[in-house]
Parts: sequence; structure tokens; C-alpha cells
Amino acid sequence: MARTPTTHDPFNAVAEPKRRQVLEVLTGKELPVNEIVALLGWSQPVVSKHLGVLKKVGLVSERRVGRQKFYRVNAEQLKPIRDWLTPFERHWQDSFDRLDKVLEDMKGKRDT
Repeated sequence: MARTPTTHDPFNAVAEPKRRQVLEVLTGKELPVNEIVALLGWSQPVVSKHLGVLKKVGLVSERRVGRQKFYRVNAEQLKPIRDWLTPFERHWQDSFDRLDKVLEDMKGKRDT
């Protein structure tokens, strides 16, 4: 079965670790390509390639000022991913709550 192209939807786009790093760098700010390159330590063509994919699926937007391009995260486009992750977050939180209880019980036994 053929794989869905990474430019098809946000889920496939963020499956690539480098694209997730780009999104992390852009979180809460708008940056020009050259600053993203400097922060990530990658070549400009690599950054541009990943920005292109993220832009195509709507996860980042581009704003031009003269010849310079600025990028920012479109957080609302991440909502389907967040919605999909929510049940897993509940599971992890329940697991952490149970672990906290076990650790408290162990500490109580050690202190007595």
C-alpha cells in the first residue's frame, strides 16, 4: 500500500521529527528563514524544504516583507492533532497519578 504523502495532512507532516523541531522553534513567535536556520543549525535549503511542507498543510503561514519571508505557526491547524491526543493525555495523567500513589506509599513505608 502506498504511503500518504507528507504534504497531504498535518498528521503526516508532523510525523517527520525535523518538521516538529521547526514548529517548536516557531512556537509563540514569527521568524525569518535565516533566523530559523541559525537556531536549528541546518542549511537554508533543508529549512525551506520543511517550511514548504508545513506551509502546504497549513501548519505555518508566511508573511513577506520586501524580499524577506517570515513564518509563524498556525496553532488552530494543530487542533485536529490535539483532539486526537487528548484521550492519550488522560491515560498518561491517570498513569502518573497511580505512580504518585505508589511512590507516596513507598515513602511512607520507608519513613516508618
